[in-house]
Amino acid sequence: MTSEPRTIEIVGGGLAGLSLGLALRQARVPTTIFEAENYPRHRVCGEFMAGLKPDTLRRLGLGPYLADAVPNQSVAWFRQGELIRRHRLPAPALSLARHTLDARLANAFVDAGGTLKTHTRVDLSDTSREGRIFTCGRARARSDWLGLKLHLRHLPLVSELEFHLGHAAYVGLCRLPGDAVNVCGLFRRQSEATGRGAALFLSYLEASQLRALGERLVGAELDETSFSAVAGLAYGGSVAPAAADRIALGDAFATIPPYTGHGMALAFESADCALTPLVQWAHGESDWSRTTAAIAGVLRSRFAWRLRLARLLHPFIFSTRRQRFFGWAQRTGLLPLRALTQAVHG
Repeated sequence: MTSEPRTIEIVGGGLAGLSLGLALRQARVPTTIFEAENYPRHRVCGEFMAGLKPDTLRRLGLGPYLADAVPNQSVAWFRQGELIRRHRLPAPALSLARHTLDARLANAFVDAGGTLKTHTRVDLSDTSREGRIFTCGRARARSDWLGLKLHLRHLPLVSELEFHLGHAAYVGLCRLPGDAVNVCGLFRRQSEATGRGAALFLSYLEASQLRALGERLVGAELDETSFSAVAGLAYGGSVAPAAADRIALGDAFATIPPYTGHGMALAFESADCALTPLVQWAHGESDWSRTTAAIAGVLRSRFAWRLRLARLLHPFIFSTRRQRFFGWAQRTGLLPLRALTQAVHG
């Protein structure tokens, strides 16, 4: 066992990287996080966490930073403006803006003695360095998918969480602290959708046969700084073979499609999976090859089924033809929503 703990380097300061870094510092492990951007900033994100286990929050020490998160449990599903089903989640989903949460965790990490290097890029091809963890987000790919996000105030909701299915589109709404609502959508690119900022979002709603939702948004107060967009999204819902010398967490491990799984919860859970093996490595209780193998095994055990189910469900949310079946099954009660929700939330 070494007298002084080895240093852990984390490439990427999103939820997985920040929560892991904070937990490592709480375990007195020297930790450096490299982040290409800065805080605070808005990101395309559903901004609600469903299925997050209390033990995960406790081990990562996240409770104080989620204390004011809004608990959302009632759900309403719409297809092209028509209400098709209401239900309740098995447990409340916690909602908090990434703009707020990322900044809180970054500040807490620094206050705990961690080294945070913002505006710093790292060579991602260098995977052989022991003690380096990759939490640098989803891999870019050639894709037709486009993600858009807005925050609005004074927007009445039909339910605490709303999910809208449109033509090759999915839009989720959730309550946030301070009478704010997060509106986040995933769309297939369409040439007829034009504009910038909120106008682009509204144009995509129109092109996706979600005009009624767009009309509701027009009447609310827009936070102009909240608009975010991301392209090059690849969704497959499967776990790629782990590199023998590389530990990847969060979206860098696997990008799960909307609703079929929750990226925020997956980010925290994957950090939790890696925490104990990394602390053991830092104290000289394990070599790097055994550490990477142990973390890869835990990640597969926890997420493989969830990701396979996501791959199965994804087409029913975005394919117009399969949406009809999805809506019919919801209206008739043939779709076991509670069981499916528990499965995709882990």
